Amino acid sequence: MFFSTYRLGQFGLAVSIAVFVICFAILVALGFTPLYYFDVQHLNLVGQSGFSYDRIVENYNYTIQYLINPLPQTFHLPSFDYSRAGSIHFQDVKRIFTDIELLLVVSAMISVIGIRRKSKRRDFSFLKPTAMLLVVFTLLPLTLFAIDFNGTFILFHKLFFRNDYWVFDPETDPIITILPEAFFLHAALLILFIIAVAICAIVIIAKQFKKRSISL
Repeated sequence: MFFSTYRLGQFGLAVSIAVFVICFAILVALGFTPLYYFDVQHLNLVGQSGFSYDRIVENYNYTIQYLINPLPQTFHLPSFDYSRAGSIHFQDVKRIFTDIELLLVVSAMISVIGIRRKSKRRDFSFLKPTAMLLVVFTLLPLTLFAIDFNGTFILFHKLFFRNDYWVFDPETDPIITILPEAFFLHAALLILFIIAVAICAIVIIAKQFKKRSISL
């Protein structure tokens, strides 16, 4: 009974830490605007969309602030037209990011409590399953991206949205012209890179604790 309870506790803590890392990576990538500024130049969004650099950045920055802020707001792009369906879609996206922010806080609290308790017992065996969970989470998307990123992108939207408002018409929602699929790929890769860094850090920490336990 103790063994199963112990293993369950280990796995629960590993899941909590993994969820925290994933949520953290998503929110950092969302707020990392230099990636988008780079893509504006790299993907020639000015030429592709027909809008000026300043106008593109203005509307993108507004959108990111709208999505990150957990407080209720009315969606209103500063200098782009948008449809009712487009506005509803961004409201749906905002709800998803608000849930991610809530998950970040809850998982952080659970993880801190769990790690403190384990640290007192000098038990750091939860680090290995944490790293393994994150590896699986990283490899699965990478495999899907390599096979068919467009198909994965569409599947993601079908899973997370109950309507088809995410299918934008450039005539009524010109913001879609400054949000190409390639940018979303770059953002997804940034998320996975941050998670990969976290995995490396966890593995290094686990090895250090293992060396200390052996020396003791």
